[in-house]
Amino acid sequence: MQKQLIECVPNISEGRDSKIIETVSQIVETVEGVKLLDVDPGKATNRTVITFVGEPEPVIEAAFRLIKKASELIDMSKHTGEHPRFGATDVCPLVPISNISLEEIAKYAHKLGERVGKELGIPGYFYETAAKEEKRKNLANCRSGEYEGLAAKLSDPNWKPDFGPAEYNKNVARTGATAISARDFLIAYNVNLNTTSTRRANAIAFDIREAGRIKREGNPITGKKVLDENGEPIRIPGKLKAVKGIGWYIDEYGIAQISYNLTNISITSMHKAFDESCKAALKRGIRVTGSEIIGLIPLQAMLDAADFYLIKQERSLGIAESEKIKIAVKSLGLDDLKPFHPEEKIIEYMLKGSDEKKLIDFKLDDFADETAGESMAPGGGSISAYVGTLGVSLGTMVANLSAHKAGWDDRWEFFSEWAVKGQAYKEKLLFLVDEDTNAFNKIIDGFRMPKDTDEEKEARKQAIEEATKYATQIPFQVMETSFNSMEVMQAMIKDGLQNSLSDGGVGVLCAKAAVLGAYFNVKINAKDIKDRVFAEDILTKAETIYQQTLKIEAETIEYINGKM
Repeated sequence: MQKQLIECVPNISEGRDSKIIETVSQIVETVEGVKLLDVDPGKATNRTVITFVGEPEPVIEAAFRLIKKASELIDMSKHTGEHPRFGATDVCPLVPISNISLEEIAKYAHKLGERVGKELGIPGYFYETAAKEEKRKNLANCRSGEYEGLAAKLSDPNWKPDFGPAEYNKNVARTGATAISARDFLIAYNVNLNTTSTRRANAIAFDIREAGRIKREGNPITGKKVLDENGEPIRIPGKLKAVKGIGWYIDEYGIAQISYNLTNISITSMHKAFDESCKAALKRGIRVTGSEIIGLIPLQAMLDAADFYLIKQERSLGIAESEKIKIAVKSLGLDDLKPFHPEEKIIEYMLKGSDEKKLIDFKLDDFADETAGESMAPGGGSISAYVGTLGVSLGTMVANLSAHKAGWDDRWEFFSEWAVKGQAYKEKLLFLVDEDTNAFNKIIDGFRMPKDTDEEKEARKQAIEEATKYATQIPFQVMETSFNSMEVMQAMIKDGLQNSLSDGGVGVLCAKAAVLGAYFNVKINAKDIKDRVFAEDILTKAETIYQQTLKIEAETIEYINGKM
């Protein structure tokens, strides 16, 4: 069964005392299997966003310890800050990362809340998917009145807490309340303005956020509220769905910001919120200077932002991931207030294991040294995959150059599509560089298994057979991917920059070398497979690809020689 992973993003009401922040955040790593990813304090808001991940049970334990420690060190009766809040641990959302549903996470949220209420005497509410009634789904409703209104809220039968005491006692006066949720990935996102006016920032936020603003008679700011038949204020909706937002002034930076919560980035993306904020600000004589991400962000959100701005510029989308990250950072002004470090802000980069070094992480000379050493891996399969990577990289280069050629602006999308295909082939082949070595190592592991009993001998025999099949399938994938990647070079030789004919030709030759090299590996591994039906089937497929590759190579050489 695949491992379930969840993220926990508690917000504590302390952003200035570094000792308290460190003590509270570090407590989560006292739980085995939990990884602290990010600690993001804000002085003006007097609030810190903490992010950690792990399997559900360890994360719940870590969250409980964090809430307990925060309640010991933070006195809410003395707290001030720009951000709405009502507790030492103000909110504690649980977020799915992999192989778990929101409904499953809601059960863990309830388990955590019940324990916080019983063992710590802290009252609180469940919101979003964990909410037990409709009006409590919205965090703003649960937190309305903030800390200063908590005594009245707890005494209101309509707002009896979901867990913990329904009274404002001495302990609660210190700890405040906590809101716990199960929710989708939320991006806390601030847009920077070249103004110090909170009122102007709020006006832009009201233009954009889903809740919009209250409708008024006459003057839109001071006029009488327009009420519906039930006596409730009628609202003028904002432009974007799944967006919450307010304006505030940040003394630390000396500017006003729009503080957004993007609650569903599949509905409203970060770049859409930024772009619409720019338009709304300009209408009010204000300029957006940049933005900042509070906490972490999924990689895809950054890549989507890069694609959005590349399309606006009519530039190829088939560029390296690292280049896309740079474009997203600059386009959104994420380095406006302080440096933006992708390895510290993008969740997938934070989760990458630092212990295991991959072959593709080696420098070129180190990769050559590793290959030339006494160990049997990396061998011909990994080298074939890497040669194939170089081949399609050349084809992709020609596509990107062609997309940016002066006078070919009407064809940029055509070349961009080929570059995107090339990048996909490149990523698959880079994966296969390491996977071929991993497959070989599985065979070695099989041979090292014990063989003292009949059961052990049979298990060892099966393990070797399965590993040998896998070690045949991987070079076959190298063959297949390298062969398919030749379409990129063929298209660029025909329709791309003619000054780059030789680059496309070298790309085809590299792909051909990858196909043939992997073909040899398929053959040498297939001979040891006991399941001959499997072996003959993969050999037949490999032979077909081999022959087709030779034909494409010959046609390419003839075509290029004819052009030159």
